[in-house]
Amino acid sequence: MVVSVRKWLERLRFLILFVALTYLMIYLIGLLSDWIAPVDRYREPQGKAVKVFRQVPMEDLTAATMADRLRLFYWYGE
Repeated sequence: MVVSVRKWLERLRFLILFVALTYLMIYLIGLLSDWIAPVDRYREPQGKAVKVFRQVPMEDLTAATMADRLRLFYWYGE
């Protein structure tokens, strides 16, 4: 069996280059996602923005019947 050192060195070079470029791409995607993501996504909105989420105590959620929940589901279209 003939083992070509040149061919194995080319494969090793390709593998090292592939791993290095993959790591660089993952690092750049991480930087991009950190840049796009808001710093504090749960802060109070500013300006004319309105925060539409309302916290309801658990007692109020258990009091609703299944028919009421289904009616709200169809009403809101969610």
